[in-house]
Amino acid sequence: MYKASAGVILPTSIIGSLPRPSWYTAGLGTQNFLEAMMNLRYREQYEDAVSAFLRAQETAGLDIVTDGDAHFDEQISGMSWQSYPLTHMSGFSQSAEPSPYQMATGAPRGHILHDFLEARVLPKITGPVGPGNLQYTAMWKAAQRLTTKPVKFGTILPELLAASVSDEYYKDPVERTWALSDALNRELHELADAGCPVIQMEEPQIHMVPVRGKTFGRLDVDDLVKLFNNTVKGLRDKTEVWCHTCWGNPAQQRIFRDIQSYQPTLAALCQVDADAITFETCSSGTGDLPAIGEAIKDKKIVIGVIDHHTLQVERPDQVAALIREALKHVPPERLILSSDCGMGREGMSRRHAAYKMVAMVLGTNLVRKELGLREAECLAGDPRYSLATARTP
Repeated sequence: MYKASAGVILPTSIIGSLPRPSWYTAGLGTQNFLEAMMNLRYREQYEDAVSAFLRAQETAGLDIVTDGDAHFDEQISGMSWQSYPLTHMSGFSQSAEPSPYQMATGAPRGHILHDFLEARVLPKITGPVGPGNLQYTAMWKAAQRLTTKPVKFGTILPELLAASVSDEYYKDPVERTWALSDALNRELHELADAGCPVIQMEEPQIHMVPVRGKTFGRLDVDDLVKLFNNTVKGLRDKTEVWCHTCWGNPAQQRIFRDIQSYQPTLAALCQVDADAITFETCSSGTGDLPAIGEAIKDKKIVIGVIDHHTLQVERPDQVAALIREALKHVPPERLILSSDCGMGREGMSRRHAAYKMVAMVLGTNLVRKELGLREAECLAGDPRYSLATARTP
């Protein structure tokens, strides 16, 4: 069900996270969100941070916005993306301990990505998992009431959560993965029922199978498609569902030395029960665009036009060129523009992220003008408000 992107040609958005303000020092930890919002200082900082994130997106002129993942704490390599659900769902221990990551990494001591492995101090599963205190609905409401633009809310998918924890309850990793899938589905139905216009499912491992192998040595691409569809079961009757894919982003780093291709798994990705699929096409290049356009005909395609790995701010003409290339393979009514991935995973400043969003909108406006479409208002790029404008004598 298209809600946020319905009737909008070439809408713009970001994947989710934005760099935290330096003054945002409050942390959620294992406390539940509604309980934390009873604390005056936490509530003030949280609401101010969400307001700052939303205002930066509105000033840039984005059509679909996010809360910047403001509930995530400052953790090495953006680990809170994974640790937040594991410390707030039910069925987990109260204490945390080092937890080996059950995914291929290739990060030896001496590489920054090894810190990502050392930072994995997490609770273990001790009973049946459930939504617990995820409280996604409350977080979405806290953002949506601060803007008239549609707020997208995202969550990590169950296979990555299952790969992150020790387990004293389920008999194997596949069983706990499906249990996590069922728990997330219950939480996301509450979110959709509250009116959230876009729910984003982040990083299914479908496209990773050719490079990493089967998940847990057992789940192939078809199994992972079934898992995705179970996690979102029934949601598309209520809201717009996005499937986010990229090639990794801890500490704004590439996980793989070489550029990877989506082509081996495009047929499987076509089977996910989503309204839109995102692809990393700025930092990884446009080589997969012809195959993506040929394979995916019944969903919207979200392409990354700004790079989340680098501080180099794209120029509008570069963004426009990438969009024009995409339009050779995807009709404009099915194309959405975004960042490749989140920009708040430790390595980027707020200023860099803000100007990247501005570049995305200005570049999209160039193409909109060529197609005779309405251009988005971009206050940050309006020359009338430049402080460097010379005075008229």
